[in-house]
Amino acid sequence: MLRHALCDILARGEIRDPDLEAVSVTVTAVRPSPDMRHATVFCEPLGGRNAKVIIAALNRHARFLRGLMGKTIALKFTPDLRFVEDTSFAEAEKIETLLKSERVARDLRRSEDDGDES
Repeated sequence: MLRHALCDILARGEIRDPDLEAVSVTVTAVRPSPDMRHATVFCEPLGGRNAKVIIAALNRHARFLRGLMGKTIALKFTPDLRFVEDTSFAEAEKIETLLKSERVARDLRRSEDDGDES
């Protein structure tokens, strides 16, 4: 519910900040604390460019975003927001590149050859 509310708010483009102009941000996950007073928002700018600048801008506007979320969601508390970069896409791409490398393919071929001899 928190992620959907935040995505809707960001899509409306109500934040006036030069660092966020014409930037699409993907909110991949929102992890609230057990007491729902704080939430960590994992996000990634489209294309992954200028992530540090965009995350800093979102954190500057966290109180404003929290206020907008409070009007959207029906919770006892609207959590304080902390934005962090989601690096899972970069890690997945790094693993994918590694798995497609010639070195790994050579090791797999060698492993298959060893298996055929037994």
